Amino acid sequence: MKICRTSLQKAVTIELEPIRDERGFFARSFCKRTLEQYGIVFDVVQCNVAFNKHVRTLRGMHFQFPPFGEEKIVSCSSGAVYDVIIDLNQNSDTFCGWFGITLSAENQTALYVPKGFAHGYQTLTENAQITYLVSQYYAPAYESGVRWNDRAFGIQWPFQEDLLISSKDSNWGDFDRETGGIII
Repeated sequence: MKICRTSLQKAVTIELEPIRDERGFFARSFCKRTLEQYGIVFDVVQCNVAFNKHVRTLRGMHFQFPPFGEEKIVSCSSGAVYDVIIDLNQNSDTFCGWFGITLSAENQTALYVPKGFAHGYQTLTENAQITYLVSQYYAPAYESGVRWNDRAFGIQWPFQEDLLISSKDSNWGDFDRETGGIII
């Protein structure tokens, strides 16, 4: 697997390095040792799957407050999504910056989401399935989010209209840079 830095502090993409033959290919999609070489200590405690029937489905932007802040490794096993992360760490050089990437069954790329980052995605195809490796158990009392189209971030989504989005995700309040960051 190939680790590539992103424009956001601590966030990386993970690209498969397939070994191919006439049957197809084999590749490592997770290696604790390789991640540690890049300063990422990631312990999986949960694996989640989200299936999305329709194109233009938007989920996010979610995170958990400390002490239940979570890291994620997100990949797309069916279809394609535009995956977005926002650095909400107040002490980060990239605070309030965002990064977006297409994850798909075709490109076999994953995204490492550090603690203190909000995460969400928009489906680009029907029948898109996302897999999350997660470092922390879900803690509903510590769950929060920021609005997908908050001007504080200026995310350039592929689709702006006719979205399938939950009322919870569409009703997060405006983000305040002074009080809204996370201290990890």
